[in-house]
Amino acid sequence: MEEIIKKYKGIIPDALLDEINSNSDQLNRKQLEEVLEKTKAAYEFAKIQPGEAIGIITAESFGEPGTQMILRTFHFAGVAELNVSLGLPRLIEIFDARKTIKTPSMEIHLKKECNNDVDKVKKIAAIIKQTRFQELVSEFSINLAKMQVEALLKKKKIREIGITPVTIIKILQETLKSCIVKSDGDKIILKTKVENSELTEIYKLKEKAKTVFIKGIKGVTHVLPVKRGNEFIILTAGTNLKKVLQIKEIDQIKTTSNDIFEIAKVLGIEAARQAVINETTNVIKDQGLEIDIRHIMFISDVLTISGVFKGITRSGVTGEKESVLARASFETPIKHIINAALSGEKDELNSVIENVILNQPVPVGTGLPDLVAKMKDEENEK
Repeated sequence: MEEIIKKYKGIIPDALLDEINSNSDQLNRKQLEEVLEKTKAAYEFAKIQPGEAIGIITAESFGEPGTQMILRTFHFAGVAELNVSLGLPRLIEIFDARKTIKTPSMEIHLKKECNNDVDKVKKIAAIIKQTRFQELVSEFSINLAKMQVEALLKKKKIREIGITPVTIIKILQETLKSCIVKSDGDKIILKTKVENSELTEIYKLKEKAKTVFIKGIKGVTHVLPVKRGNEFIILTAGTNLKKVLQIKEIDQIKTTSNDIFEIAKVLGIEAARQAVINETTNVIKDQGLEIDIRHIMFISDVLTISGVFKGITRSGVTGEKESVLARASFETPIKHIINAALSGEKDELNSVIENVILNQPVPVGTGLPDLVAKMKDEENEK
């Protein structure tokens, strides 16, 4: 059986051959040959024809469903800050390669020993969520007699995140170097080092103290443990993939972020390419639409082929086209033409746009091959 499968190596992709091989024990020799032949025929049929204008077809396959997409955001009930951009706005974010996305989030999966224990999941979620000083304080007040800020601590909250008032004071002293920090029972007192300081200075100190980072992972503003199937996962608002992957209870293989630039930075460009495919597929499926996976893969390749994640913009993929006329036809034509003239660039006219501009046959489809006639000379004819 293995000898028969080996004959098709290089003709049929290895992934398909492995799948056939894993089920070959259910087939006899004749049936296996029949399956391989049919798979070969289906694979050949699925290939793109030489000269096919795949760029235009891919653009159409996204453009048409894009007009039917609903402009909406998915909202998690009970958590006002936890939203996920969907539909056309999310597709635009991906294809424009926007560095700052509207709703950064992570889907954190846990290892088997943790993902069914509610208490463990809550504990991990508390470790991940960033905690600022204002979240540990029930009341801020300004003592006008002593010109100081008094913050009444939430004892229960402090216990939940596993921190002590002494540690909080230490962090405040390191961050707010221009003030004196001391403890008074359940209160933390903040006072400026400047004598006879004005009320505005005290107020500024209070507002600055509120935002001091105490514990957790920076960037992860909200966490939401959710049961999906037989396991608990943690959804977040905000993303910091590098720090999250360092937590030992986290399943590093399944945990994902929707920030493609962050994925490229932490896991590399191949992971970013796969993230583009996954994110785009999720958006399209959510809208109840269907686009051939090959079109999605093709766009993902275009966005990441340079080794850097670049958008379909004048400073990204479009601005780096080989053809001068193709670049000029998109945006800022005068700039491109003058720069090309100054550096003496040559346009080989290999693509669609530049040939349309010059009213020449486009080198796709029937315009790709040349017909050459070999004429007999007159002597031979006589």
